Amino acid sequence: MVKINPVIAQRSWVALTFAMMILLVGCASQASRESTGEYIDDTAITAKVKAALVADKEVSALSVNVETFRGVVQLSGFADSQREISRAASVTRGVKGVKSVKNDLRIKPKDG
Repeated sequence: MVKINPVIAQRSWVALTFAMMILLVGCASQASRESTGEYIDDTAITAKVKAALVADKEVSALSVNVETFRGVVQLSGFADSQREISRAASVTRGVKGVKSVKNDLRIKPKDG
């Protein structure tokens, strides 16, 4: 029969508990960082928004940058008109998973 030293067993449990706490804290989201699940969700939302903008005939999707953080989508870049800016925001709001839209699109400056 194998005897286990109680001091070693106790230290092993303390070490295991400490390691689990580190893992749990490392996976928790913070105000400025996303959890792995949130990152995956946001990546999917970004892809869906980009696809919706490409499919829309009124928006020049190549001029629009899309970033998502915790379901909040930020649009940036340039558009030809205020109507295109409004349309891009409207299309984005229609994508499943979008909580809100921060529309930082600007009208392209005129040459000259």
